[in-house]
Amino acid sequence: MNRPIYFDNNATTAVEQTVLDRMIPYFTMEYGNPSNTSHMFGWAADEAVQIAREQIAGLLHADPLGIVFTSGATEAINYVIKGLGRGKTSGHIITVSTEHKAVLNACDDLAAQGIETTFLPVDKNGCISAEQVRSALRDDTFLVAVMWANNETGVIQPIKEIGLLLKDHPAYLFTDATQSIGKVPVSVENVDFLALSAHKFYGPKGVGAVYIRPGKPVILLPQLLHGGAQERGRRASTLNVPGIVGLGAAAEVATQCLESGYVEMKARRDQFEAVLLEYFHEIVINGVDSDRLPQTSNITFRGVQASEMMAEIGRVAVSTGSACTSGSGKPSHVLSAMGLTPEEAQGTVRFSMGRHTTKAEVEEALELLCAYAANKQPVSL
Repeated sequence: MNRPIYFDNNATTAVEQTVLDRMIPYFTMEYGNPSNTSHMFGWAADEAVQIAREQIAGLLHADPLGIVFTSGATEAINYVIKGLGRGKTSGHIITVSTEHKAVLNACDDLAAQGIETTFLPVDKNGCISAEQVRSALRDDTFLVAVMWANNETGVIQPIKEIGLLLKDHPAYLFTDATQSIGKVPVSVENVDFLALSAHKFYGPKGVGAVYIRPGKPVILLPQLLHGGAQERGRRASTLNVPGIVGLGAAAEVATQCLESGYVEMKARRDQFEAVLLEYFHEIVINGVDSDRLPQTSNITFRGVQASEMMAEIGRVAVSTGSACTSGSGKPSHVLSAMGLTPEEAQGTVRFSMGRHTTKAEVEEALELLCAYAANKQPVSL
């Protein structure tokens, strides 16, 4: 049986061989606890953690002191939102209706404390504007949470403009950059908090980081996990040294190939979409009129049940929703917010290619999709 064609890189990526090679010694040879500074095993582990911190900071143009390691982006998101909300009995958060469920549910959780959330609507491309944020700001707004790029559509939000807007307001800016890292340039220049996860850019699962802007005054978040004094007292738990090494190595690789990778992935995506527009009569590329990630195509096949179509095609691994919600059976909240009907949402497929997707894989996927189109509907060539 031929190997499936993997077009679901927004759900997770394979670990880069270089990354795996860097990790292996910290499972078998350099297995010390970095919190134990009384012997060489601990020193070696601590040094590896600090190198990874610097590698991530380099990718983000950040101060290494601002990097705090977590189990992934979901923990980082909860740490920031719930941390800033802890102890408050009132206040206001601004976020976007198309955010990841980790953000939306964390904001909902704070409602019981009396904290209100404004969920900004998006336009037909899934975008908001800095002016929308300005209009929603209140004196008691303490956080604006806007993802850098959407996990389903790849649409990129105006983070820089929002950050500049907030220079004159005490609210913090938090961005979930999980899908953006390694695909487009990401900088913390205009943000206070940023979340990321290694497995979205060719690192291991189960490790991520949160950036917390250092400086004076220092931003202090209450701990979600209590125990030891790891991560300068910000996150208790023995550090996952192999995972952190892998995260740092993935950041280093991403830094080296960001520009060339962007050009190559965008060319493959554009070719892919152009052919589908020719062969399928009734398709819509969601977010096409906005800035998007270079390898993400979110396509609505009108009059088609996406899950049935992809099951019949068989060999192309995709998502018919985000990986976190595709099992719920409910229409995507992202597509619904963009104005798609439930039927259109059920006919939508996310194709997310990757750094190592080949031209041959794109062509083969197109052959399978176009053969399906030829069998199911009239085709004009």
